[in-house]
Amino acid sequence: MSKITLLVLDGFGVGAMEDCKEQKVEDINAHTYKHIRENVDLNIPTLYDLGLGKIVDQVGTPTAAYGKSNLAHPGADTFMGHQELMGSRPQVSKKRLMKDIRNTLKNALEEKGYIVTNPFEESTILLVNGAVVIGDNLESQLGNIINVVGDLKQLSFEEVTEIGKVVRENVDTSRVIIFGNEKSDIETILSVVKEKNPGQWGVDAPKANVYGEGYRVLHLGYGVDFEKQFAHIAELNQIPVYRVGKTADVIQANGYSDPVVNTKDVLETYAKLYRESEENAVFLVNVQETDLAGHKEDSEWYKEVLETSDTFLASFIPELGDEDVLIITADHGNDPTIGHSNHTREQTPILIVGKHVKPVSIGTRETMADIAATMAEFVGVERPEYGESFLHEVL
Repeated sequence: MSKITLLVLDGFGVGAMEDCKEQKVEDINAHTYKHIRENVDLNIPTLYDLGLGKIVDQVGTPTAAYGKSNLAHPGADTFMGHQELMGSRPQVSKKRLMKDIRNTLKNALEEKGYIVTNPFEESTILLVNGAVVIGDNLESQLGNIINVVGDLKQLSFEEVTEIGKVVRENVDTSRVIIFGNEKSDIETILSVVKEKNPGQWGVDAPKANVYGEGYRVLHLGYGVDFEKQFAHIAELNQIPVYRVGKTADVIQANGYSDPVVNTKDVLETYAKLYRESEENAVFLVNVQETDLAGHKEDSEWYKEVLETSDTFLASFIPELGDEDVLIITADHGNDPTIGHSNHTREQTPILIVGKHVKPVSIGTRETMADIAATMAEFVGVERPEYGESFLHEVL
């Protein structure tokens, strides 16, 4: 084994999934890469020569192994996409508000011995042991997420997590997010509870003084068990896992993490860690500004981020060690030209780079979990819950 990197160009799709007619009809004409290229003067020769040209235009002689993947998870979601990339198969979730599930959660928590109250008669939130607020997430799509916000001055993050796990076991929303910060407290958290839409009550997280230094967070996806994912398995086997960028927030692990956003900072942080790390290591890196540009429907910004990444790869790839492997992919699409500002349900590109990697096609994979299975085989650990390795096809 040596070093293996997963570099995710967040939202860099290569064409609408065939099932968009049933799942996401607004995305049937999506093609993030082609539409950006048609709208601005995009110049990413490194990615194109590695195999992007072959994937999209069926031209060129790739210098890397190449292919693409379908999304096995429903919709097009950064968190769920990364869970799939780590070897999970997220399940089809439902949209729920606290007003629909409050009694179920209250009963489940009380059965576990917790004291559960409603601090505001008109609201739908729950207060657990006087230190944890359970409410609707106010930042995501309506009904997608339940938040569990803890006062870490009263309870440890691990204790708050146990409460969050009870919530997760009793609700079928896409996510349950557990978070808090020792610099905040329950008085502050309760002071920013509000109703955003009729019947949607939760903590206004940006005003709860939880973000920044000291912030603790854990995302629990529906049908997702992080203990069966590649990152967790690698760490159990004493292999260091470095998370840089958005992966620090959405992939559960215990090692190095830096949720840096600026693309140059993401790539420079990764390169520095790569050069200084142990001989055997895993790097999980996310370039988030591609996704942010898609949300802003800004093709010019998207172009700049892609070109910055491409220039970096041109100089960095020659540094790869003799046995090292770099996998470049995405987690969904985010076509800035499609007419809406949400993620688009698209296939994702896969480029596998390394001195001993054969420039062959791995075809179209049915799940992005195949990448996790490949990384597991590369580092010599048990494969994750889902996915089939393509390592033998490319080495």
